[in-house]
Amino acid sequence: MNTLQKALVLAGFCPLFTVAVQAQDIDSTPPVVVKAVPEAGSKEVVPGEVEIRVTFSKPMTDQSWSWSTAWKDSVPEAAGKPRYEADQKTCVLKVKLEPNKTYGYWINSEKFRGFKDQQGKSAVPYLLVFKTKD
Repeated sequence: MNTLQKALVLAGFCPLFTVAVQAQDIDSTPPVVVKAVPEAGSKEVVPGEVEIRVTFSKPMTDQSWSWSTAWKDSVPEAAGKPRYEADQKTCVLKVKLEPNKTYGYWINSEKFRGFKDQQGKSAVPYLLVFKTKD
């Protein structure tokens, strides 16, 4: 391959490199879940009335969320409406957990994308699954 051909190939890839660099800018990337309580995969969650807490990498849009079922009957009874803490990164949902049951939420999904940052970017879907004690 001669120098001109190499330059043309490189020029063809430049837009791809620009997109890759832009995608690595924190402000332009979608928010992600950085912490969940209970932690995904937990098997010893205490049943009863608890707060499920999901923390994102960025401040989120208030009154915007998608707590979606992971499968039929996978979510507990809600004991209040979702809310964001003062940091605008942590969404809290109070629920009633039954003993010895596996629960699952999609925090956003392919179909429901209500968790959005303050620039309107939907959060990357996150599967939160946990099990309560006997």
